[in-house]
Amino acid sequence: MTASSPTITGQPKARPLNKNDYKTLGLSSLGGTLEFYDFVIFVFFTGTLTHLFFPGDNEFIAQMKTLGIFAAGYLARPLGGIIMAHYGDKIGRKRMFTLSIFLMALPTLVIGLLPTYASIGVMAPVLLLLMRILQGAAIGGEMPGAWVFIAEHTPEQRYGLGVGTLTSGITGGILLGSIVAIVIQRSYSTAEINEYAWRIPFILGGVFGFISVYLRKFLQETPIFKEMAEKHALAKELPVKTVIRSHKQACGITAILTWSLSTAIVVTILMTPSVVVEKMYQVDRTISLEANCVATLMLTLGCIFWGWISDKLGTRICMAASWGGLAITAYHFYSSLHPEIGAGELMFNYGLMGLFVGAIATTPIVGARAFPPAIRFSGLSFAYNLAYAVFGGLTPMITGAWLQQSAMAPAYYVGIVSLLAVAVAFLPLAYKGWTAKKQPDAIPAAPVIAD
Repeated sequence: MTASSPTITGQPKARPLNKNDYKTLGLSSLGGTLEFYDFVIFVFFTGTLTHLFFPGDNEFIAQMKTLGIFAAGYLARPLGGIIMAHYGDKIGRKRMFTLSIFLMALPTLVIGLLPTYASIGVMAPVLLLLMRILQGAAIGGEMPGAWVFIAEHTPEQRYGLGVGTLTSGITGGILLGSIVAIVIQRSYSTAEINEYAWRIPFILGGVFGFISVYLRKFLQETPIFKEMAEKHALAKELPVKTVIRSHKQACGITAILTWSLSTAIVVTILMTPSVVVEKMYQVDRTISLEANCVATLMLTLGCIFWGWISDKLGTRICMAASWGGLAITAYHFYSSLHPEIGAGELMFNYGLMGLFVGAIATTPIVGARAFPPAIRFSGLSFAYNLAYAVFGGLTPMITGAWLQQSAMAPAYYVGIVSLLAVAVAFLPLAYKGWTAKKQPDAIPAAPVIAD
C-alpha cells in the first residue's frame, strides 16, 4: 500500500488536499446549500403561510399550528435517516447522498404549487403537512450522509476543516433563504406576497434541488467505503442494531451535541428575526431580515473557522471557545434588543453571535468519528436525527411559550445547551474518537484528530 492510498483508518496525514478533494468539497457543499435552502425557506414565510393555510384562527393558535407543521419535518427525520443510512452502510454513501436531495426537491416544488385554504379548505394544511414530512425524511438522510461522505474523503489533518466547510455550505442554505426572503419582501407588496409571490421561493427551491441531483452524479464513492467493500468489512447485521447495542455512549454524545446544534440554529437564526426582533420589539421586517442575513453569513464563515481551529488546536479548546463564546454573545445580543435599536448595532451584535453559532460545526466533527466506519452512517444518522426530532421539533414551541414569560428566554435556552456542549468536549470519546474505546473487535475510525 502506498503512502497516498486510502486505508480503513482514513487518509494519511501527509497527503495534501488535491484537485479531487476540492471538487468533492465544492459539489457536496453546493448541494447541501441548495437542499437546506429547501428545508428552511418554510420558516421565512411562517407569517404568510399562517395567513393562507390557517385563516380565521386566533393569531397565536394559527402561528403555533404553522410551527407545528414546521416541527413535523423534524419528527420525520429519524425514519428517513435510518432507512437511508442503512443502505448507505450497505450499498454505498454516494447513492443515498443523491437520493436524499431528490426527495427534498420534489415536495418543495409541490409546496410552491399547492392551493391554499381558500381554494380547497382543510385539505390545504393537510397537504402542506404531508410535503413537510417528506422534506423531513429527505433531510434526515442528507445531513449525516453529507458529513460521513466528507469525513471519509478528507485527509486526516484537514478533517475539521473539511467537515466545517461542508457544514458552512449547509448553513449557506439558510443564507440563501434569507437573501431570497429579502428580495421578495423588497420586490412585492404584502398583498402580492399573499396572492402569489410567496410561491416563488418554493418553486426556485425545487429547481435548485433538481440541479443538485445532477451535480452529484460527478461525485465518487468514498475510499473508505470502497476498501471496506473490497475487504468484506461491511456491517454483517442490521447496522442500527449494532449501534443501539454497542455504541450507546457515542449516541449519547451525538444526541447532546445535536440538542446544542438544533437550539442554536432554530432559536438564533430561524426564529429570532420574525418571532423576537419583529413581533416583540417592532423592528422593521426588512431591517430584521438584513440583520439575520449578516448573522447567517457570519455563521457560514464561523463553521469554516471553528473547523480550522479544531485541526490546529484540538477539539477541547475549539469547543470550549466556540460554545462558551456563544453563551456569552447570545446573552449580550438578546439583552441589547429594544424598540429603538439602530440597524448598525443590531447587525453587529447579531453578526457577532452568528460567528459563534458556527460552533455547530463541532457536532459532526465529533459525531462522525465517534462511530467505526462499518456503521458510521447509521450511527450518526440514528443519534443525530432522533435527537433533532425531539429537540428541533419541540424547540420552536418551547421557545415560543417561554417568550410569553421572559424576553430573555432565547438567551437562557441557548446558554444552557452551549454549556452542555462545553462539558461534552472533555469526554475522551468526543475529542479522540472511536479509537479511544480501544475495544478488541473495533474497526478503527477515520479520521482521528489528537488533542
